[in-house]
Amino acid sequence: MLSAYQPCLIGVVSPNLIQEKLKVAGKTRVNRTTEMIRSVLNKAHKKWGWIDNVSYIRRFKEDNQRLRWLTHDEATRLLDVLPKHTKAMTIFTLATGLRESNVPSLEWSQVDMENKIAWVYADQSKNGKVIRVPLNAGAIDVLTQQMGKHQSRVFTYYGKPVIKVGTKGWRQCLKRAGIENFTWHGLRHTWASWHVQSGTPLNALQELGGWSSYEMVLRYAHLAPDHLSSYANNLEKSL
Repeated sequence: MLSAYQPCLIGVVSPNLIQEKLKVAGKTRVNRTTEMIRSVLNKAHKKWGWIDNVSYIRRFKEDNQRLRWLTHDEATRLLDVLPKHTKAMTIFTLATGLRESNVPSLEWSQVDMENKIAWVYADQSKNGKVIRVPLNAGAIDVLTQQMGKHQSRVFTYYGKPVIKVGTKGWRQCLKRAGIENFTWHGLRHTWASWHVQSGTPLNALQELGGWSSYEMVLRYAHLAPDHLSSYANNLEKSL
């Protein structure tokens, strides 16, 4: 039996909508969005009985081996052209590795300046668990500059809470900085890449970044090849 909900549910996965999404996001982000929609449609069909069937939703092929992250020179160029409020959120993301959705929504109730710690609640995290976020000097500096601007929210724009990052203005700044093929989520990849290059063990990175599986952080292992050098030299005498 068809339901009054069906036209609305079909509309959210129209080809035109997917193409529009591709203009502002990569194929991985589009796949994550359509996967969520697919899950809702499956429930509407199998559990709630709102629709008779679930239409095919295209899934794009992802190249998970190539992670776009910024060099320090690129990061400097980008920060130089960003407006003040976006620059603060960018530096904070590079310092903490927080996901895109967790930065603009961050509240002062989630921050302990004295103990230099912040946290993401379970209902705000991707893995459904509380994430403990140690705050380094860069993060503390950003937070200090935001104090007193809003009663509850950390990041604001002209006194009002920031709703969204990675906007058209952000993309224009990327262009001005000469940075291509990069999204806001790439700041998290940059944070993780810089950590590994600086010697942070992958198991520690997994905990810092709130990843649910070790396989997720293995994507960054190639950036720290020296950790195997000592073991490779074990055969030196034998040879």
